[in-house]
Amino acid sequence: MSVNGQSVIVLCASLFYFRIPRALWRHRMEQLKAIGYNAIDVYFPWNYHELAEGEWSFEGERDAEAFLKTAKEAGLWVVARPGPYICSEWDGGALPAYLLAKDNMKLRDNDAAFLQYTANWFDRILPILRSFQIDNGGTVIAVQLENELDFYDCSDPHGYISALRVMARGHGLTVPLIACAGQGGLFGASGYAEGVVPTCNFYPDDRDPEFEAKVLAYKNELGQRGYPLLVTETNRSHFLLRRLLSCGVKLLGPYLQVSGTDFGFTNATNNWGQPLAFMTSDYDFGGMISPEGHIREEAYEGRLLRRILNVYGSALAEAKPAPANNGPYRLELVGGGNLVFLTNVEQGRCSILPERVPLHAWGIEGTIDYSTGELTDAFQGSDRTILVLHAENEGKIALRFESGASSIMPDGMAVEEEEDGKLVTLTFDSNEESRCRIGFPNDRSLEILLMSRSKALLIESIEEIDGAIRYGALKNSPAMDSSDVAIEWSSAALEPEVPMTACNKIPLAQADFLELHGIYRGYAWYEVNTGTADLAEADAMGILVRQGSDVVSVYTDGEYAGTITPGGASRYIPFANTRHISRLSARTEIWGHTNFDDVRLPALRLSAMKGIKDLVTVLNRRDITGNWRFHRGASPTPEPGLTDVDHPDYTWPIVGFGGWLSPNIHAYEYYRKSFSTLATANSWTLHFDGLQALVHVFINGSQAALVSPIDPFLDITQWIIAGERKQQVTLLLERPLGLPTGKVILLEGRSATDWQLSSAAEEALLEHAEAQRHMKSPTLLPYELESGGVAWLYASLFDSNNGQGWRITVDGANVKLSVFFNERLIGRLWLPGGEARPAMRGGSPDSFYLPGPWFKQEANELKVLLEAVEYGQPGTIRSFRFLPV
Repeated sequence: MSVNGQSVIVLCASLFYFRIPRALWRHRMEQLKAIGYNAIDVYFPWNYHELAEGEWSFEGERDAEAFLKTAKEAGLWVVARPGPYICSEWDGGALPAYLLAKDNMKLRDNDAAFLQYTANWFDRILPILRSFQIDNGGTVIAVQLENELDFYDCSDPHGYISALRVMARGHGLTVPLIACAGQGGLFGASGYAEGVVPTCNFYPDDRDPEFEAKVLAYKNELGQRGYPLLVTETNRSHFLLRRLLSCGVKLLGPYLQVSGTDFGFTNATNNWGQPLAFMTSDYDFGGMISPEGHIREEAYEGRLLRRILNVYGSALAEAKPAPANNGPYRLELVGGGNLVFLTNVEQGRCSILPERVPLHAWGIEGTIDYSTGELTDAFQGSDRTILVLHAENEGKIALRFESGASSIMPDGMAVEEEEDGKLVTLTFDSNEESRCRIGFPNDRSLEILLMSRSKALLIESIEEIDGAIRYGALKNSPAMDSSDVAIEWSSAALEPEVPMTACNKIPLAQADFLELHGIYRGYAWYEVNTGTADLAEADAMGILVRQGSDVVSVYTDGEYAGTITPGGASRYIPFANTRHISRLSARTEIWGHTNFDDVRLPALRLSAMKGIKDLVTVLNRRDITGNWRFHRGASPTPEPGLTDVDHPDYTWPIVGFGGWLSPNIHAYEYYRKSFSTLATANSWTLHFDGLQALVHVFINGSQAALVSPIDPFLDITQWIIAGERKQQVTLLLERPLGLPTGKVILLEGRSATDWQLSSAAEEALLEHAEAQRHMKSPTLLPYELESGGVAWLYASLFDSNNGQGWRITVDGANVKLSVFFNERLIGRLWLPGGEARPAMRGGSPDSFYLPGPWFKQEANELKVLLEAVEYGQPGTIRSFRFLPV
């Protein structure tokens, strides 16, 4: 890859300003630079800068210009990734949630409305990138448009990416424009738009023995289009990066080598669970640098790779893969010789060995014929050259000189000399450091230093005066022993069903999604009448939550009913005993909009909104699985007449739903029955409990919907014939290989009425915490909340760990925490316990980070919102362990 006319391998680490306190940007960059990385890639999240529609912020922690200035001062190139969509496990992939409420908008597509909003974003971010591009003396070497578009069902990738390119060039961007493919769909990612370079993101099993063959296939395809192979994202192991290097990759971009934190309500929900997962506030995939700035062992592998890249310089940067011919992969170096990549997938090692490599670049007339040790360092002085090699065990290097050696002085190794000193072979035991000094008639000398790989990882420098090697020490993360920190807790228990906000309540005719009412992050409360208060005998069996997400906690007349995470689907919350209720409230939390587009749950669609669509007080729950009339169908298209109410079915056999044994691999089966309706109900729902197939539902002859395991609840109220006690349901079951169909349950009840909606994001929650201080009382840990309980914990913290901050681990169960520190939401945790908790992914689920720069000299305030979210089990906080950073 050519940067400023210089051929280089770009070693690029993700470093995100929005996940690292501003005061630590320079420190993280200097760490990367010391490790040997020469570039960073950085997303610019649209919804981090547009706080509400038309309200922009680029100040303080959001100062993108200051971040780029710091990168330039640190000497790091930048691959800028402004989206508009970024993924990055960030709330909504950085698309502002207000877009979700726009009618008929096609996100991430060649859609005029979406592109107009994108233009508003680009009008603000692209001028900043333009001023820092390398062509203007800055540091931005490339700009990525979109992100992994091939994962998304974009109807017109060419038109969409072309439109983004026009915007980018219109703002004066002259550096290369790129578009990355997440699953190898180069056209789907880039549309092959003119002037946009497709790149690849690879996330393989690092030890896949066929990985190079896959990479080379993409290199060949891109080469035919005149493009190099640039890997903008991949796993973090340098073992894998070496394997990529063997394929001629010119940009190596391991994702998230510098970890961080999702402060505030910026987490995402995504598809890393079964299928639903909540992203933790800790954003750490085990890269070289921890969220607190600790250097991990993999960093030494990075530094070693950088030294190899430096040794071979432009000869390696311009190298091309040689035909493998069933042997090891090779790169043909410019100027002669090869690098042989010996990969051992079982041991996770990929050695880069010289073969017929000329020595003239280091002032010696000759070649390295072969070596079983890696060449990692070279020093060329006025009268001598020093080469440093390492191996795992025994090593051997064969050197060929044009004029022959005049003297050979080994120290700790065996020497074989042939052809009057023109061929010298050195054998060494890598467990002992050894040297050999070879003199030549022109009074110049070559010193070969041989050592173990473990020692080579620690080399800091070679002294110019005497050729001595200076070693560093392995810097592991500090031992995570907790420290005694003087802290006194107090608590204020709350009425859990009461909204934590002073804002005016919004009256609603019926429930609706939060984004439609300008609520994009944080908490919201739906308060309703059940519609059953006037029914003397209307004892409720449970509550049906329609289309709920992300976290929904339900209370009936102040009594806790349970917490669910339905992923946008419906969910039934049964009561242990029937109860007569008049009021319902549902506390909902937007954990985060999905960063991906996945059909397996409604809330995993990129266009999905949050909140709930209805609360139904269930008065009757009936199992109607048995005694259906059955007819064998031929296709998923309804056959004429079969779904009509008056179609004769008396000759159809009677079986349980899904009970017909079909010989077909893919069967189409009709099931029909009639059921009576409850006179006091006004809401009817079919629940296909345990369904693993597809069901086309017809109610009273009208086609209702297609039901799948994604959301096995179907509201059939609109097709029920008022005044009729008997209703007819016909099901066209479509199932391959006899998949299970489960049970058919009819839920009858009353939809809620008199809706009121209120909400609280970060600022309002802090105001609530302050307003409740008068209720607080001293509290000793462990602290216990009854099931469904909500409370604030308060503490003042004076110890900043000498300005370095703390990692705090929480020991407890059945509790969800929102942690505020000095007026910032710095983390959300969901501790283990019970069935309500979803899969937690992305980092530590039970700890949070207090950054040192965010401490004040006076008292530092901790406010922790606790929610006991497991039905029937108390929530417990046993301890907060302070781990020094």
